[in-house]
Amino acid sequence: ICDVIWVFPPQAEAEEDCHSDPLRADEDDEENESLAETDLQAQLQMFRAQWMFELAPGVSSSNLENRACRATRGSLQKTAADTKGKQEQAKEEKARELFLKAVEEEQNGALYEAIKFYRRAMQLVPDIEFKITYTRSPDGDGVGNSYIEDNDDDSKMADLLSYFQQQLTFQESVLKLCQPELESSQTHVSVLPMEVLMYIFRWVVSSDLDLRSLEQLSLVCRGFYICARDPEIWRLACLKVWGRSCIKLVPYTSWREMFLERPRVRFDGVYISKTTYIRQGEQSLDGFYRAWHQVEYYRYIRFFPDGHVMMLTTPEEPQSIVPRLRTRNTRTDAILLGHYRLSQDTDNQTKVFAVITKKKEEKPLDYKYRYFRHVPVQEADQSFHVGLQLCSSGHQRFNKLIWIHHSCHITYKSTGETAVSAFEIDKMYTPLFFARVRSYTAFSERPL
Repeated sequence: ICDVIWVFPPQAEAEEDCHSDPLRADEDDEENESLAETDLQAQLQMFRAQWMFELAPGVSSSNLENRACRATRGSLQKTAADTKGKQEQAKEEKARELFLKAVEEEQNGALYEAIKFYRRAMQLVPDIEFKITYTRSPDGDGVGNSYIEDNDDDSKMADLLSYFQQQLTFQESVLKLCQPELESSQTHVSVLPMEVLMYIFRWVVSSDLDLRSLEQLSLVCRGFYICARDPEIWRLACLKVWGRSCIKLVPYTSWREMFLERPRVRFDGVYISKTTYIRQGEQSLDGFYRAWHQVEYYRYIRFFPDGHVMMLTTPEEPQSIVPRLRTRNTRTDAILLGHYRLSQDTDNQTKVFAVITKKKEEKPLDYKYRYFRHVPVQEADQSFHVGLQLCSSGHQRFNKLIWIHHSCHITYKSTGETAVSAFEIDKMYTPLFFARVRSYTAFSERPL
C-alpha cells in the first residue's frame, strides 16, 4: 500500500499573491489620488491668492512677472560680478607674486628662471608691469624689494613734491637728493652740497628766465624735481617780471603758480606779424594800363626780462631777421629800442605799453666843410608810443598781441614843445603771434 501525498503550497501562494496584488494596487491608487487632491488644493489656494492680489488697484500680472524677473536677474548679475571681481583680484595677486619673484631671480643672476616667471605673470595679467611702482630701498639692494600700488597711492601722488620729499633717504646724517643707478668710480652729482646744486639750477634758468629748461631738468630724477620746485627760484623769476607788484602771493598758492598763471610776455622767442595789402601803381605813359603792386612786410617785437624791448618793421622774412634779434647789441639800423611795462586793468585785461626810439648813431665830423658856415637845424627827439593787449589763442598761453595804440612823439629841444601824431589802428595793424626760438636760450650769460 503506497501513501499518496498531495502538495498544494505553490498554488496557494499564487492564489494569495493574486488576491494581494489588487489590494496593494488599490492602496497605491488611493494614496496617489490623495496626493493629487492635496496638490490640487494647494494650486487652487495659490491661484486664489494671486487672483485676489491682482484685483488690488495698480497691480497687474505683468508687473509681478517683471519684478520677479528683475529681482532674479539683479541677484544673478551681482553674484556673477562679485565672483568675477574676486577671480580677477586673485589672478592679479598671483601675477604680482610671480612678477616680483622674477625680479628677484633676475637680480640673483638666474635669467632663465626669471624669464619663466615673467612669462607666467604676463599670461595671467598682460599689463602687470605697469600696475607695480617700485621704490629704491635705503640700502640700495634692489628695485624689487618694495613696491607701491598705484591705486592705493593716488592721494599721495596728488602732491608730487611732498611725496618725493618723504621718499628722501638719509645716509650718514647727510641729505641725499639722488643716488647713482650704477656703480662708478667717478664722482656722482649726488655728492654735491645742496647750495652748489641750487646755484647750478640758477645758471640753468639764467638771466633770460629760461624756465622751460628748468622744467625739463626736473624730469631727470626725483632729487632734481625737488630742486626745480624750490620757491626761491620762482620768487626771483616773478620779481624780475613784475617787480614790486608781486610782493603778495595772494591769490596764488605758490610762486611757481603765479609765474605760470599770471599774464606776462614771453622771452624765449619773438612776436611776429605779417601785413599784406595791394597798392595801385602809376599809369603808363600811353595811358593804356595801370600797374598794381602787392606789398608785404613784417613787424618783429622782442621782449627781455629786464624791461627792454626791440621792434623792427622790415620786408625781410623771419629766417634772416630772427637770428639778429638775439641780443640788444644788433647792427640792424632800422631797429627801435626802448622799455616796456605791464598793466592790468580792472577788467582783468593785461596790456603792454612801450616807448621806443631809433638807435642813435654818432656821425663823424666832416673836416672838409669845417670852414663853411652851417645853417642851424632845429634838433628834435622822436619816439614812438605803443600799446598792445596781451591774450592767449589756441593751446598756447600769452602768445598773441593786439594793437590798441600807436603814436609818434616829436620833442623839439629848442622850445621843449612836443608834437603828437596818433596813427589810426586799422586792418594794417595785424595781431602779432609768438614764435619760440631755441637759439635765444641756448647759452647762459649770467645766473638768475
